Amino acid sequence: MDFDWKAIVKSVAPMLGTALLGPFGGIANAAIGAVLGVDPTDQKALATAVQNATPDQLLALQKADQDFKIQMAQMGYKSETDLQKIAADDRASARNMEIATRDKTPAVGFYIISIGFFGLLSALLFLPVPESNKAVVFTLVGTLGTAWIGCTSYYYGTTRSSSVKDQMLYNSTPLDGGSK
Repeated sequence: MDFDWKAIVKSVAPMLGTALLGPFGGIANAAIGAVLGVDPTDQKALATAVQNATPDQLLALQKADQDFKIQMAQMGYKSETDLQKIAADDRASARNMEIATRDKTPAVGFYIISIGFFGLLSALLFLPVPESNKAVVFTLVGTLGTAWIGCTSYYYGTTRSSSVKDQMLYNSTPLDGGSK
């Protein structure tokens, strides 16, 4: 699916869009699903609903974002930055645990997911998929692709943190006044 529905949500409802990518993703999905009238556990249905959202639904999504902001503020999270920090801290904690315990499970999982994902993509290049199995196979490709992106983000970071860093540098004032 080429349509990035989460980016659209983030542009219309920034707090909900940011929450989608962290530990509050389930709550955000539930709020979005309730507004759009779809099952919040069905990512494909959410994507389709966002893509086909009416102006009234987009306004309702903005209202849900305001309600979500209030709910998060009551829990001590006042901005999108707070939610991004939670997600970053969660990843850092997992990495630190892996370093401390020297557990090989995440690395083995990464290799298994990579081999499965690229193996399945390679097989699809050479083997025909029966019509009755196409939905299952393509769902599996999407699931493995999402898992692989999560794994690579864990090990190599994400461009999101780079874009935040770039924006912070752009908005900063050089200490030396900009002279060299």
